[in-house]
Amino acid sequence: MAKSRDSTAMTDHPDPVRLEIAAAAARLIADSGLDYGAAKLKATRQLLGRTAPPRGALPDGEEIDAALREHLELFDPDHAARVERRREVAADLMGRLAEFHPYLTGAVWKGICADHAPIHLQLFYDNAKEVEMRLLDERLRFDVLTLPHFRDPRESVEALAFEWRREPVLLSLYVVDDLRGALRRSPSGLAERGNLAALRQLSGASS
Repeated sequence: MAKSRDSTAMTDHPDPVRLEIAAAAARLIADSGLDYGAAKLKATRQLLGRTAPPRGALPDGEEIDAALREHLELFDPDHAARVERRREVAADLMGRLAEFHPYLTGAVWKGICADHAPIHLQLFYDNAKEVEMRLLDERLRFDVLTLPHFRDPRESVEALAFEWRREPVLLSLYVVDDLRGALRRSPSGLAERGNLAALRQLSGASS
């Protein structure tokens, strides 16, 4: 009888390998500011050297999330206060940018917020120049970056980085059609992004 995919995965790699890579990646994210992909790659090289990882041995994003949350709760006494503060600032900014349909995503939305993690708002609006003009009207100086599209990493979108109320902010700019299907949930049940009402509900539930 053929083995199921899950049983094969369990045979090919012990869970401790995945957990160790996830923990190492979490430390790199917290301490060095690496993104998840770069942290996972560097952690794998640190632990396995040039040896190719066994099939399925690499942790997924949710396993790294869990490891990062544990790391921050153990070693970062300011973590809980930082999450609360940046969610408050995010809510303020989302209210000010309401016409651009802002959604919060990333570390602050998930409540796993290392010191360097910005408030990441995704705006769904068809005229990026109007967003830029709004920031200039607010007398905000910003840097223009590019980020991978959340649906297809081969595509890129414009992003604006600046500080608001002394907190780091990243705005990524999408067209309205990109919002279709963007509210899917992860396997854990948490949506990948949320609007202001969802943020207030999330913050209320966690308080």
